[in-house]
Amino acid sequence: MSRSTTGVAQHKKRKAAMKKAKGFVGGRSKLRRIAQGAVIRAEVYATHDRRKRKGDFRRLWITRLSAAVRALEMSYSRFINGLVKAKIELDRKTLSELAIHDPEAFRLVVERARSALVG
Repeated sequence: MSRSTTGVAQHKKRKAAMKKAKGFVGGRSKLRRIAQGAVIRAEVYATHDRRKRKGDFRRLWITRLSAAVRALEMSYSRFINGLVKAKIELDRKTLSELAIHDPEAFRLVVERARSALVG
């Protein structure tokens, strides 16, 4: 009777880690123990930055909107407040794209927001 081991599974796991470490610099791509640590850390950063990217894009859209609204002599905060009061439910990504690709339509949205603030 022979004992069962995890040889095949462990070999597969190590091989997968080394494959993921391909392209890393120095021992991080050549030495198994160091490579496994580097892969784990890389995956942690990848997960963290996938979440972070969403906030980065939101910041970009807000910056673009702020610039576009300032060109029409209005502040970003007043513009957003006007949109809420006018019950215009466009997200910042859509508004940003509108400001870039269809300035005339964006100008109309700004006018609606402005009139909602006054009336």
